[in-house]
Amino acid sequence: MQVHLYDSAEQVGQAAAILIAAQLIQKPAAVLGLATGSSPIPTYQELIRMHREGVLDFSSATTFNLDEYCKLPVEHPCSYHRFMREQLFDHVNLAPESTHVPNGNAEDLAAECSRYDRAISRAGGIDLQLLGIGRNGHIGFNEPSDQFVYGCHVVRLTKSTIEANRRFFDTEADVPREAISLGVGSIMNAKRVLLIATGDDKAEAVRKAIREDIDPATQASILRTHPNVVFLLDRAAAARL
Repeated sequence: MQVHLYDSAEQVGQAAAILIAAQLIQKPAAVLGLATGSSPIPTYQELIRMHREGVLDFSSATTFNLDEYCKLPVEHPCSYHRFMREQLFDHVNLAPESTHVPNGNAEDLAAECSRYDRAISRAGGIDLQLLGIGRNGHIGFNEPSDQFVYGCHVVRLTKSTIEANRRFFDTEADVPREAISLGVGSIMNAKRVLLIATGDDKAEAVRKAIREDIDPATQASILRTHPNVVFLLDRAAAARL
């Protein structure tokens, strides 16, 4: 595990974008695993800037998102389909058919999870997986548990995750209670993992992930067993290390 510290969230975003750009330059047909939430927005803004300046070409790349809410229309302002279009897809030359987000409105959610895992496998696996980390140590929507779930699955969101995501919705009651998420095994199968964390509200989760025992109660702690993982942290997120 490599851990790098920066003075601001903007610097973390720039550093993450540089690593993603290096992956694309080295392998233009790279398969990228992408994350949502506020943490990766500076990264996506920097990738857009590099694309507009002619540095990055996304035309041969393929993307798979980590997760999506269940039973939320794709055009809802808080859906991850819409987030990705607004924050990245509409601003770079990714082919629409090469971008993938789980279908949280599928009639058979278990079948959708299996389909999504197979699609990643058919694409050759994820070359670089971008992650954030939840306040309770979740990665994707893999919530604290007594086990690590291997494949893509439906997750019942915890109270702390619902409260953390409340700011994006009109009321707490509007926050979906379930989501589709890549499993920990799917994340760990990525050839390289890049986790970004910013803000003091992530400091305790970062400490547990890096310093405490590997424990499914802090799902991000499993990343310590990955052969190629990088944590990019601002000073606030690293304050308890």
